Amino acid sequence: MAKDNGKARRPLREEAEAAVRTLIAWAGDDPNREGVRATPGRVVRAFEEYFAGYAEDPQEILGRTFDETDGYDEVVVLKDIRFESHCEHHLAPIIGKAHVAYLPNRRVVGISKLARLVEVFAHRLQIQEKMTAQIANTLEEVLQPRGVAVVVEAAHQCITTRGIHKPGVTMVTSRMLGAFRTDASTRREFLSIIGNPSGSGLHNV
Repeated sequence: MAKDNGKARRPLREEAEAAVRTLIAWAGDDPNREGVRATPGRVVRAFEEYFAGYAEDPQEILGRTFDETDGYDEVVVLKDIRFESHCEHHLAPIIGKAHVAYLPNRRVVGISKLARLVEVFAHRLQIQEKMTAQIANTLEEVLQPRGVAVVVEAAHQCITTRGIHKPGVTMVTSRMLGAFRTDASTRREFLSIIGNPSGSGLHNV
């Protein structure tokens, strides 16, 4: 990638479309064929949507919090947050759901912000372990709660449609911080809420 003042320059749209045409030709097709002639532009527009998370600041999303909780200090959980991401190794889809929880420390955040936080990190090139940690770490840094828990369950098309071809396989990752890591009863409460009371299959990151 070209450099601009010491930083990587983002390619122009025309350059991105030319790269797609090259890949079509490398795959063995004719990029000028009627059926694929408009494909480069469609792919670039799709990439703008797939990877919109690079243009957003996850900390800003959580920036507005609420102090008026009437003393509420029990677990807050938003579960079954569906997401679509892309594997950074093969650009293959990762489709799954995230469960996000925290124990408030005087401040709470709007529940839509938890879903948006998942979306920001999902809309980047990812590995599931990193995405799980990013969601949890950002929540802890911005809200400074008494604990954070994140569980992500997803199917990876890089192993279902290529390679070892194993459909029906789900990867589960988790990150427990604060009380969710140190207090077994708090962790069990969260896992029970999301429907995994034993914590079986969790890969903690």
